[in-house]
Amino acid sequence: MSLFGGLVNLIVSLVVGGLCGFLAGIIMKSKHGIIVNIILGIVGGAVAGALFGVIGISFAGPIGSIICGVVGACLLIAIFRLIKK
Repeated sequence: MSLFGGLVNLIVSLVVGGLCGFLAGIIMKSKHGIIVNIILGIVGGAVAGALFGVIGISFAGPIGSIICGVVGACLLIAIFRLIKK
């Protein structure tokens, strides 16, 4: 893979993660702010992808990535709420 291809993949991952965080913030009625939701979306997508992989569930394509990211971000927002209490 070329450096350019890797950079494009990184940018796409960040954009999809940001979208997932934004959607998760709406679903969870989060009041943490858009930046925190985007960060949680990016991290949540990675965490959910790893967790789903461990239990044998895989998501393919852009829709699958968005679903996985939204689920992960919702999970992280819920955990974030518990920690902030």
